Amino acid sequence: MAAKVLDSWALLAFFEDEPAASLVESLLGQAMQGRHQLYLSAINWGEIYYSTMRAVSQEEAELRMGEVANLPIRIVGVGEDLRLVRQAAIYKASFRLAYADAFAAALAKEMKAELVTGDPEFKTLGKEIKILWLR
Repeated sequence: MAAKVLDSWALLAFFEDEPAASLVESLLGQAMQGRHQLYLSAINWGEIYYSTMRAVSQEEAELRMGEVANLPIRIVGVGEDLRLVRQAAIYKASFRLAYADAFAAALAKEMKAELVTGDPEFKTLGKEIKILWLR
């Protein structure tokens, strides 16, 4: 089964009904049908939480994360071996990514997965990981 990593940009576009929302909704539907597995870094989970809390409220952040819990997405922590943290640090230092974005990229590399995003910051990683660009 193919693996895809969602970054926070993709899920925020979905929740805020931006133009890319229909593509994310399609990926979620395909995941429910077992066509691929979706992953989200716990760091990106936190980024969605704090972005929603800042923009709206903590109550809305709790509601949104409750919705995420009901989606066919596996949340992946950093792990005790720190491999994911090391790779994120390398991406942060080498490609000047935001730290949370570096975790999405590191998870995609670790899982040999396609990163799903519309965030132009990832353009510098085109040769490092496969990217499914949302428009």
